[in-house]
Amino acid sequence: MTNTNPRIAFIKARWHADIVDRAHEGFLAEAAKLISGAQIDSFDVPGAFEMPLLAKKLALSGAYDAIVAAAFVVDGGIYRHDFVAGAVVTGLMNVGLETGVPCFSVSLTPHNYQETEAMTAFFRDHFVRKGAEAAEAVRQVLALESRLAATQRASVA
Repeated sequence: MTNTNPRIAFIKARWHADIVDRAHEGFLAEAAKLISGAQIDSFDVPGAFEMPLLAKKLALSGAYDAIVAAAFVVDGGIYRHDFVAGAVVTGLMNVGLETGVPCFSVSLTPHNYQETEAMTAFFRDHFVRKGAEAAEAVRQVLALESRLAATQRASVA
């Protein structure tokens, strides 16, 4: 795909949606400044574990230049949340490697999260920053891909 008016998919896990949605807000605000003409489509999934499969389907569609996935994976006391987080990040990395469509993770796993007002407010703010950082990362990778494509065209000519 071309990076002129890039199309970006943003996947949001619905667990802790009040926090995760802030990453989407931060991404949209920063992308509006950094990625001229970007079309950003958002998709909701039940939880973090479902993100890599949707990311792969979106990548294989050929419709997207980049995919961003956001989740907040916390220790619920029943399972090892670090296993879920590791599987998600590895899955997203594999999607990028297998399809050539860059995937970005705004999937955070705090060490000790408690649903207190102060801690929730901290992570809401933190996710805005992380979303903005993801927009900058997408901008950088798309620019690098454009440069690589131009180099490849020049070497063929």
